[in-house]
Amino acid sequence: MSLDKGSHVKHKWMTTAAVMLGAFLSVMDTSIVNVALPHMMGNFAQTLSAITWVATSYSIAAIIVITMTGWLSTLIGRKTLYLSSFVLFTIASILCGTAKTFPQMIIYRVIQGIGGGALIPISQAILRETFPRKQHGMAMAIFGMGIVLAPAMGPIVGGFLIDNYGWPWIFYINIPFSIAGIWMVHHYVHDPDYLKRGVKKVDWFGISFLTIGLTGLQIVLERGQEKNWFDSSFIIGWSILSAIALLTLVFWELHTKEPIINLRILRNTPLAIGSTVVLLYGIALFGTTFILPQFTQTLLGYSAYQSGLTLLPRALAIFIFMPIAGRLYNRIDARILIITGIGVTCWSYALLSHISLEVAFSNLVPILLLMGGGMAFIFVPLSTVSLITIANKDMTNATSMYTLMQRIGGNIGYAATVTILERRIQFHRYNLVENISATRGRFLSTYHMFLEYLHKNGYGPVHDRLGAFSFFDRLVNQQATMLSYNDLSWIFMLMFLFITIFILFLPHSKTVKSTEEVALID
Repeated sequence: MSLDKGSHVKHKWMTTAAVMLGAFLSVMDTSIVNVALPHMMGNFAQTLSAITWVATSYSIAAIIVITMTGWLSTLIGRKTLYLSSFVLFTIASILCGTAKTFPQMIIYRVIQGIGGGALIPISQAILRETFPRKQHGMAMAIFGMGIVLAPAMGPIVGGFLIDNYGWPWIFYINIPFSIAGIWMVHHYVHDPDYLKRGVKKVDWFGISFLTIGLTGLQIVLERGQEKNWFDSSFIIGWSILSAIALLTLVFWELHTKEPIINLRILRNTPLAIGSTVVLLYGIALFGTTFILPQFTQTLLGYSAYQSGLTLLPRALAIFIFMPIAGRLYNRIDARILIITGIGVTCWSYALLSHISLEVAFSNLVPILLLMGGGMAFIFVPLSTVSLITIANKDMTNATSMYTLMQRIGGNIGYAATVTILERRIQFHRYNLVENISATRGRFLSTYHMFLEYLHKNGYGPVHDRLGAFSFFDRLVNQQATMLSYNDLSWIFMLMFLFITIFILFLPHSKTVKSTEEVALID
């Protein structure tokens, strides 16, 4: 079997830079737009509920294309697909920046999602072929540095651009990097000989079921909390439609000759376990990416840009420790590295669950550095051991499945954190209010102290009482919200502990190496 060494290994670092640019931009555009939504809301005269479709439309389009990437690569060739996707992503970025109406923006974001979706799994597949097998740990470290760093950089870059140049520049910023990436892909990336090309029949049924199922799932996750979940006929309807479509899709794809999704690839045990674990990993990673800026803005009074900077310590730790994890992969059993990463990550969440409203940014930094280091030691060995037994001809299908699970995990993470946060705020507020009464000495002393303060500042008796009640209401809301964020940290910690069960079923490194020989011969 030819690995096409002349095309890839000769220009290893140029190939790496080319494909990582595409993957980084695609992932960053899922988060960079979030800080711009309030500005777009005024610009397009839309409600908060409506404007979130700017983010949702991109996610729906991207996740559908991610799932179809293996099939599309077979249809038109992997390099052609990557270049076409990159060009489409760039054109759509320009269009998004020039959008004058809300429908235009939604259409352009769908096009951008279609272009950006294929860039992530293809980048991962190309990187695994570019580096020799013994360096696959390092290849996944490089990939992870881009994929995990991008969502953290989105709010920071977005906040800076919006404050200084306006929201269209969150799209225009893609253009010079995209042009450079397209040029490098054209010159340095080539399809290896072993990739299958061409399909005899288009799986239109599979495409239809996939589109309906994943669109419905995304709508349910995005709109569930807003509509109060299954109290809403809208959510019930979409849930039923999505479930029927996805179940039908699984049955259909397992029985058709040229499926749009190669579900049979999940017979590979490391990939099946890794895909399950990365789903849970995505929930915690993207859930934390959502709650940390929310926490610092709503409770600590940070600006959008400052709140984005709170993610920087974690991103820097991931950036530093991923190459270390990649080097250690060849020396230490992957399971030990992953469990070590889980332990460090759980430690960081335990610390995060004890913070209060008095916490300073300097107190958050060491916690976030720990979290980033732990996540790096989970992502790199997990990605490597999950995919290393996959035959090269099936690699694009495998990376598509792996990316899909992480993306679905991220979407569940966003939906779950919002729901849990809202429910826990109500729970804690009820308990706190129950403990406020005129019979409690501490409450009375604080109440009278505040009344005296208001009186000294020129407020009348009526305003004194109203001001005091307003003060205590705000105080209760703040404390209830703080306790809810603490609860979320405990939940994420327990989730990572639960992941440990799956890690025990991954093969030992020696077993992986022996199975790797089979994959190479295939």
